[in-house]
Amino acid sequence: MPVNTSRSTLEAGASTGVQPCTQSPSDRDDVVVQLPLSAIRDADSPRSAGVDLAYARSMAEIEADLPPIVVHRETMRVIDGMHRLTAARLRGEQEIRAQLFDGDDHEAFLVAVRLNVSHGMPLTLADRRAAAVRIIRSHPQLSDRAIAFTSGLAAKTVGSLRRGIDSPPVEARIGRDGRVRPINGAAGRQAAAELIAVHPEATLRRIAQEAGISVETARSVRARLRAGEDPVLDRRTRPERGDRDVDRQMTVKLPEADPSQELRSLLDSIQRDPSLRYTESGRVLLRWLGPRVLVPDEIPLTLSHIPPHSRLNLTSLARSCAAAWIQLAMGLEDEYGNTAVGELSG
Repeated sequence: MPVNTSRSTLEAGASTGVQPCTQSPSDRDDVVVQLPLSAIRDADSPRSAGVDLAYARSMAEIEADLPPIVVHRETMRVIDGMHRLTAARLRGEQEIRAQLFDGDDHEAFLVAVRLNVSHGMPLTLADRRAAAVRIIRSHPQLSDRAIAFTSGLAAKTVGSLRRGIDSPPVEARIGRDGRVRPINGAAGRQAAAELIAVHPEATLRRIAQEAGISVETARSVRARLRAGEDPVLDRRTRPERGDRDVDRQMTVKLPEADPSQELRSLLDSIQRDPSLRYTESGRVLLRWLGPRVLVPDEIPLTLSHIPPHSRLNLTSLARSCAAAWIQLAMGLEDEYGNTAVGELSG
């Protein structure tokens, strides 16, 4: 994410007595500064319901220092931390710890959504969908998976939202890994095949760069040409692999009636899988899963019985665990093309 070092940005920092910051909040070693509450403006928040005063009051009762909020340097709007800001106001404090973000309004909103999805009070599904639509319109070049990761939705949900709005057309999209990939993969493969025909001695890296595809795709095109096969591997016309029927049989769809029962059955199936139980790597996975899987009806007490001073920490813990599981699900989708898990998170 580019850093804004324009004169207006530096003057905005100088007006609050803060030294210019050259890092984005995505870096964990950001400079933390003290900002006067009077200089901070309310957020352009993805949270439609605004600040939950009960939640802010519970934060105000915490004696320990709260994490610094994130503020957009150019506008002095809160990017992340409206509940912490409200808690500071309720305490009657004059200053608050903050990190400053340099970037335009659209980038600031991206950061706001990502941070609100990954920790703190959860965004509603409606808020996440609305945020995704706004990101699609402001950043049409981002892939469905990149937007899904930011907004806490499934990639298929983002794709459906994209098809339902007038999104500016683009020839390529930026993935979660930062790589640019053409939307029409067949065109890139065809271009690579033509380059290989003209320059058979060219390296895979050169072919990939000139055709606008990945090195692995260039390797695949060259291998298919050498085998006398069509280099344009179109997923819509690709012959079905013999094991795809097995993949479909293993896909689990949770019933609406009792999802916890189905989850327990799914977990039991994983734990009894011989390919996991009788291999070292499988046993490592099962040991890792052991203390990390919580079926919904296994929560040992009702939420109303959790004391107010513990709710903030428990909420942050739950959101962090959820974010880790979402990253695992998306990684599995990227690796194996199985979207069943991702749909559960949407």
